Amino acid sequence: MEAAARELLASDPEVIVAQEFTVLALRSLKTKPVVFGFSGDPLDIKLVQSWARPGGNFTGMSHLAIELAGKRIELLKEWLPQTRRIAVLARPQHPGEHLERQASGRRRIGFVSMQKGLSRSLDQVDQTKFDAAAAAVKALGLTIAWRPLSNSRDVDALFASIVAEGDQALYVVFDPLTIQAQKQIADLAISHRIPAVYEIRDYVMSGGLVSYTYLREHNFERAAAFVHKIFKGANPAELPVEQPTKFELVINLKTAKALGLEVPPTLLARADEVIE
Repeated sequence: MEAAARELLASDPEVIVAQEFTVLALRSLKTKPVVFGFSGDPLDIKLVQSWARPGGNFTGMSHLAIELAGKRIELLKEWLPQTRRIAVLARPQHPGEHLERQASGRRRIGFVSMQKGLSRSLDQVDQTKFDAAAAAVKALGLTIAWRPLSNSRDVDALFASIVAEGDQALYVVFDPLTIQAQKQIADLAISHRIPAVYEIRDYVMSGGLVSYTYLREHNFERAAAFVHKIFKGANPAELPVEQPTKFELVINLKTAKALGLEVPPTLLARADEVIE
């Protein structure tokens, strides 16, 4: 990403629109306006000085990933009140060891990151996100387990451990490994009768049970609005960072039936899309 950022800057753009990893690779940039879409808190990692007045050359949209992590846990509990143990499935680079130790009451440890600033920033975002999930689990009186997926070929073995350990539900993190294995994850979750909540709708389209997230299309539309303002002469330092205002709940009714689950009427009524 850092190499891609250098190549991008060499083309001398007037405005840069960057998402996630690219945002962090560009963080030291001080000369070009950057409109970002970012999962974490841009203030926390010093992309901006404040939400209302960014104060530099960065502004854009937060994806509220930290807040939504807890909301998804609450969604699972609302649908499946008997659930007591939830597993988090993600790539190993997420700070799962910290999460597991915190959940089991042992001393809290931080995730050990690589030396590059980009990696440290990614770990910081992930850590905060998982802290939110752990807090939601604790508040609901649940137990949380860490299930790292080290390779897309390891999904079968991973589900064997999920079944052996008695995990009752899954929280599947959106990352390069899980998106690559999304169909296999959904199929195995059905065959083992394990309900799962996902961070974006793509997984539900592949057979996952349910997802809840911000409306991503709207965020990209808002990015275009930022670019338009900057081209008209607006200073990014004075354009407040925005948060999503539109969210979507997607339920796969076919998968619910395959799992033998009834969708609560209140949840069904709130769904923005039902896949049959």
